[in-house]
Amino acid sequence: MFSDLCGVRLAIGILTYQDWYGALKTMQPNPIKASLDEERSPVLIDTQAGLVELTNTLKQYSRIAVDTEANSLYAYREWVCLIQISVPGTDYLVDPLALDDLSPLAPMFESPETEKIFHAADYDLMVLLRDLGFATRSIFDTMWAGRILGWPKVGLANVLATHFDVHPNKKYQRYNWGARPLDPKALTYAWMDSHYLIALSDIQKSELEAAGRWAEAQEVFDYLTTTVEVPPADHEARHFWRLKGVHTLRPYELKKLYQLYLWRERTAEGLDRPPVKVISSRWLVTLARVQPRSRGELAAVGIAASQVRRYGSEILGALRSDNLPDPPEPLRHPRLPEAIVDRFNRLKAWRKAVAAGRGVDSDVILPNAVLWNLAQNRPGSLQALLDVPGIGPWRQATYGPDLLQLVSY
Repeated sequence: MFSDLCGVRLAIGILTYQDWYGALKTMQPNPIKASLDEERSPVLIDTQAGLVELTNTLKQYSRIAVDTEANSLYAYREWVCLIQISVPGTDYLVDPLALDDLSPLAPMFESPETEKIFHAADYDLMVLLRDLGFATRSIFDTMWAGRILGWPKVGLANVLATHFDVHPNKKYQRYNWGARPLDPKALTYAWMDSHYLIALSDIQKSELEAAGRWAEAQEVFDYLTTTVEVPPADHEARHFWRLKGVHTLRPYELKKLYQLYLWRERTAEGLDRPPVKVISSRWLVTLARVQPRSRGELAAVGIAASQVRRYGSEILGALRSDNLPDPPEPLRHPRLPEAIVDRFNRLKAWRKAVAAGRGVDSDVILPNAVLWNLAQNRPGSLQALLDVPGIGPWRQATYGPDLLQLVSY
């Protein structure tokens, strides 16, 4: 009976630790599945059949908790490497690296009827859209709920410690989620990121309602889902001109720096690692300014011996090249009229005073993007305020008269 059960669960790609232990003698272990903690055993989803089964299961729930893990510290182009999904009584770990098609999850993420509970949703919403094409709707963000309530510490580790006496291992904040097999303790860390969010959101919803902040929170959550921005694929100019020290270089040194920058990008892409793990931006700027001519001079500048051995010839080659392309033009923002800047500053001062009175951060009242919109477009009525992204009925009723007065001149 037990072996039959294991066979069924293996066939659909859903396997608990206990099933895995029973099947261990007859099967070659999957390194991810074998690493689960016996007392805390989420369900691993790493087959298409298992994913379909999961999506059918999730249809039973109106609220689910979600988190994601990516490999941004270890890859040239980061990718979602793990999706944690929790419902009452069960936690799931979806392995995107083992699946060819995650689109069965799209309807759940896009459904306005299913509330998705995140902590600090901004990044998760962005990577889900960028990597998987999921335009997530209907969320509850436990970090933003804490900020709206004026909680002094809203980091997930602090919140879990305060409300559940749970203490995640911070070591795994920098874990390589693209590696396989995954460390058992890393899986526990990932599991905890979503496991407590439903209970946490229940606590926060009660406090928000008691404080008269529930409608405000819903407007914030809606704004988060409608302002998701995926960085453009071609943003070389933005990255180059953000190198610290770039603006201190002379024109010829800038060309040398750009040559080094292009070399580092090619090298990092070939190695599939972040550019700063090839050589730091600080050293690129130093090399462009000093322009060493030999390995000895590279070492004298302070470049690590291991980097001189591995990249010395390529660095020197980039510096010696006479065919130097011009750096991209820096991204420039047009200077705004003084009247607009004045209105923004008035709005900003008003926001700071309101936030101080409530004991919250200023952007809880209104984000900068909303202030700039108000300053530039100057809505002339309470009804017109509702056309400004980020202002819903609650903010209109609460702040509307003040906002209209502040942008009236």
